[in-house]
Amino acid sequence: MLRANLSDILVFMAVVDAGSFIAGGKAMGLTRSASGKAISRLEDRLGVRLLNRTTRALSLTDEGRVFYDRALQILAALDEAEASVAGRRGTPKGVLRLTVPDAFGRLVVLPLVKTYLETWPDVQVELNLSDRQADIVEEGFDLAVRIGDPPPDTRLISRVVSTFKGLLCAAPTYLAERGKPRNIDALSGHDCLIFSSRGRRQGWLFLDGDGANVKVQGRSRLRMDSGQALRDAAVAGLGIAFLPDFLVADDLASGRLQQVLPRFTREKAKIVAIYPTRRLLEPRVRRFIDLMIKELET
Repeated sequence: MLRANLSDILVFMAVVDAGSFIAGGKAMGLTRSASGKAISRLEDRLGVRLLNRTTRALSLTDEGRVFYDRALQILAALDEAEASVAGRRGTPKGVLRLTVPDAFGRLVVLPLVKTYLETWPDVQVELNLSDRQADIVEEGFDLAVRIGDPPPDTRLISRVVSTFKGLLCAAPTYLAERGKPRNIDALSGHDCLIFSSRGRRQGWLFLDGDGANVKVQGRSRLRMDSGQALRDAAVAGLGIAFLPDFLVADDLASGRLQQVLPRFTREKAKIVAIYPTRRLLEPRVRRFIDLMIKELET
């Protein structure tokens, strides 16, 4: 019974993807009549109508949209399970197209790319370094690395490969002129360097010593869409920035930057590998994900 139910669900998804009973049925090796009967069985079993049928077009009902999205998530999980085993076989070949945040790419990913290219001589890498979040499906990327939780997208699978700690930092010259803030509230009188992309600002939310959430209300006169540029602005004394530890470790060690309010922390942020849902993940993609997990595990 379970196998029959799954077969009807796959027919339903094929019809939705193709936009017709004829094309969807053909994709599943069925006639129009057989595909229509499969979806009718599914609707009877669920007790809801999944598709609005007209003589010219098909459209999803509200229940159909919910069911389709959930089924897509399940298939994505099955794809991941299959790829985790099958994708390890075979020699990586072809072009691996990556998009990664600029600073993280230069500091962390490039050394991994060097190791990857040395290990797999039949692979080429095209590396896009940008803090702009590309649409990896539309733009044809094999893999993206994102900082923080990615937005939900049923076309994509994500996997956490590492974490990092964010730190409030400022240049000694700025702190000498403006003074060190003694608490979170004091940041309201300071210039906060904020990450902003496409008009959306990244807010600062911290945990105090008691574990309670504290939102920063500091003013922001300079906003940028580049982590590296925020780091450069902080070193130049333009304000206080919240930056990942991998980006400012050398600056803190050399004294170019000083940590501000070290007792205020927040949960470690995720570094996530994201790739399109596929029936089989190519070895060149799987091997690079494996390398990231191995080298960046925290």
